[in-house]
Amino acid sequence: MSPAHIFTLQLVLGYVAWLLCFRAYLWPRLRSMPRADAHRAIATLHSFRFFGLAFVVPGVVGPQLPGSFAAFAAYGDLATGALALLALLAWRMRPLFWSAVAAFNIVGAADLLTDYFHAIRAGLPERAGELGAAYAIPVIYVPLLMITHVAAFYMLVRSGTTRGIASDATRSPVARHGVDAARIGG
Repeated sequence: MSPAHIFTLQLVLGYVAWLLCFRAYLWPRLRSMPRADAHRAIATLHSFRFFGLAFVVPGVVGPQLPGSFAAFAAYGDLATGALALLALLAWRMRPLFWSAVAAFNIVGAADLLTDYFHAIRAGLPERAGELGAAYAIPVIYVPLLMITHVAAFYMLVRSGTTRGIASDATRSPVARHGVDAARIGG
């Protein structure tokens, strides 16, 4: 089997495995959580996207890794990770939190889709060995990232983002964080 076929097969199987895991374990948990907590969990996963900078580190990736793919993937991941970190830091400032959640999901999904375009255009599947130590990123990590972006968009659209932001802003800090007044002696 050629390196391109192996890479493509592993990428597809990465999606299949993560979809099965997501459906069985992650999605039921995310759906049972308060909406903001679910988005916070997804932001936590995406806050590690700084790892994509490995695509531009000589020695981690091969010298023939197409630059048109590597630089865009690395810095797109860094931007997404920074926005996810902003969402986590803005947890108690809900309007900023929701803006950062929307931003990191839009930027992150666009980054992954553009990375696929650049990878195909640069013939990356045929030169997958040039990914070196970063080979695991597209076949193991990226499918989970894309799946969680789709889940985040679904939750944002399904629950009506602007309604959720407005109701978060008008609720008391105690109610916003799911603390029952009876449990705190009120």
